[in-house]
Amino acid sequence: MTEKRDVVTKGSNGLSEGRVNERPIRMPVDIFEDETGITVLADMPGVSRERLDVQIDNNTLSIEGKMEMSVPEGMEALYADVNSTLYQRSFALSSELDGSKTNASLKDGVLALRIPKREEHKARKIEVRAE
Repeated sequence: MTEKRDVVTKGSNGLSEGRVNERPIRMPVDIFEDETGITVLADMPGVSRERLDVQIDNNTLSIEGKMEMSVPEGMEALYADVNSTLYQRSFALSSELDGSKTNASLKDGVLALRIPKREEHKARKIEVRAE
């Protein structure tokens, strides 16, 4: 048996609904690294930009979003496979990354974050001179 826990949601972006007695969905995430930083892709279908909260605090990336489920007018929902409407996930970030320069976009239910490496941690070419 799975234990349900209370989750306190954030306040300023439509996520504030007091305590929600539902287990958050651990959305699938892909993380890619290149020489200049990392890209995080999080699948969050049904989440609008207004109901999304992304924060970086003390090298911890936190992603939270509330899915909007609408029922067409004149219809009533009888069954749904969705047990929760709350996405939630957090990650420890390397100190090589510069969270203050993070870019985020949301398109077609996919949150894309680009977190660059700090300048001092980026690879750089060393010029070798002939003597």
